[in-house]
Amino acid sequence: MKNRIFLLSAFILAAVSSAQAQSYMAQPRVNQSVSFNNSRLNNEATKYKQILFLLANAYVDTLNVERLSEEAMATMMQQLDPHSVYISAKDVKDMEEPLLGKFEGIGIEYALIRDTLTVQSVIPGGPSEKVGLRAGDKINSVDGEVISGTKLTQTRVLKYLRGDKGTKVRVGVIRRGEKERELVITRDKIPLNTVQCAYEIAPGIMYERISSFGAQTYDEFMTPLQGKDLKGLIIDLRSNGGGYLHTALRLVNEFLEKDQLILFSEGRAVPRTDDYADGNGKLQDVEVAVLIDENSASASEILSGAFQDWDRGIIIGRRSFGKGLVQQEFPLQDGSRVRVTVARYHTPSGRVIQSPYKMGNAEEYYRKIYERYTSGESFNQDSIKINDSLVFKTLKLGRTVYGGGGIIPDVYVPVDTSFYSKPYIAALNKGVLSDFVGIYADSHRKELGKKYGSYDCFVENFNVSDSYFNEFLSYSKENGIEFSEEDLQKSGDQLKKYLKGLIVRNLYGLDYYIRYDNLTDEEVQIALGSLESPDNLE
Repeated sequence: MKNRIFLLSAFILAAVSSAQAQSYMAQPRVNQSVSFNNSRLNNEATKYKQILFLLANAYVDTLNVERLSEEAMATMMQQLDPHSVYISAKDVKDMEEPLLGKFEGIGIEYALIRDTLTVQSVIPGGPSEKVGLRAGDKINSVDGEVISGTKLTQTRVLKYLRGDKGTKVRVGVIRRGEKERELVITRDKIPLNTVQCAYEIAPGIMYERISSFGAQTYDEFMTPLQGKDLKGLIIDLRSNGGGYLHTALRLVNEFLEKDQLILFSEGRAVPRTDDYADGNGKLQDVEVAVLIDENSASASEILSGAFQDWDRGIIIGRRSFGKGLVQQEFPLQDGSRVRVTVARYHTPSGRVIQSPYKMGNAEEYYRKIYERYTSGESFNQDSIKINDSLVFKTLKLGRTVYGGGGIIPDVYVPVDTSFYSKPYIAALNKGVLSDFVGIYADSHRKELGKKYGSYDCFVENFNVSDSYFNEFLSYSKENGIEFSEEDLQKSGDQLKKYLKGLIVRNLYGLDYYIRYDNLTDEEVQIALGSLESPDNLE
């Protein structure tokens, strides 16, 4: 659940993952027929080949020259900015799948509960639904190999279940109260939705959460709006690491007037390129609120920066990541690729999105994101480091905005850590909360479905009873996590909210899980209040 749980051990990992996603922003604006006739380049290339030849033929032990060469190329790219990267041929497909909007597999959402692969939900119309797999089923074996209780990892699960379209996989399924059965599932293309939730949060106001900007995001975003009499729209870009540039441009174009600049980019080897709205957007009269946080990057910053510079909508949350470097992707002959930074993005007012960095020091670059937490920026607006020499004005109202990296929101909302206790954080980190709810939902699925039926009925009428909460506390204690009275006074209400939310996720899916969380999400409620009252928005 989106509780803004900024655990210190996970904070920098989230930042790194967010920034790595940005390399998909590549747009071919540089001539790809690069010339290597320069004598200095030829000399260096020849020297590199000589070294490989000598190692392969003269070194005392047998070497894996291909592996050495891969590592050398990766190291070379690490000497540049934090977002230029070498991608081996075997990694290309895995990195592309999320943004292409599909992968090939059996079509389930799952969780690892007590070292067992447990189905959380099946994708409608997918291969697993067609053979009768359903939420709560446990996959005990794959192609005759027992996998339960074998220290399963996410990597192993993907290896077992993903595969080329048309290939078959035999899974041994255990359903509560029944003997193990074997199902043969034919893998197929599985859609990956980047719009994770879209619904009418209040009369005339839509909420849409975009996890990344992929090939299908524009259609996913626009489809739920068709036929709606809209007066407002909340676009949730929190933890959105970016994606395809052209997708972000298409979305922004729907909101801006003709010839309004969306962004411009320029670099040493590329001329300045300007992207303007064409005036055909269908959402030019809809009021907008955009939610961002420290893991909103690249395409998310392009959208929020354009909205802010044109005074087109209110930006709510915390300062965004600050990734404004343009990568172009160059394919190599063995199927590997390099993504090379060729330019910088600028918002319509001229602000540079990119945060400062030192060449060859990516570790320090990502550490600065982590330091926003330790320096207090995540909790106090006054702790945001503003560069007074980089002052800009918005293009309609002349409001002051700042460059120097990231988008500073119009309305700042701090991280809420008031309910943190050591056992609470441990229960999250160790997966005790999700494991407990998975077991509970599996045991009571039919009972809960019969009693409550719909999501609305469940949210309105289900309460975490004392007996259910005590079961959780006992389960936590069995797993080495014990809550004192002081801990429960601090974290108890949040634990109960989280336990209920995880049941929502288990029974009704991610879409409804987000809806439930939005009921008490401070940023969402501020955005809703701003859109419901024009005075608040102004």
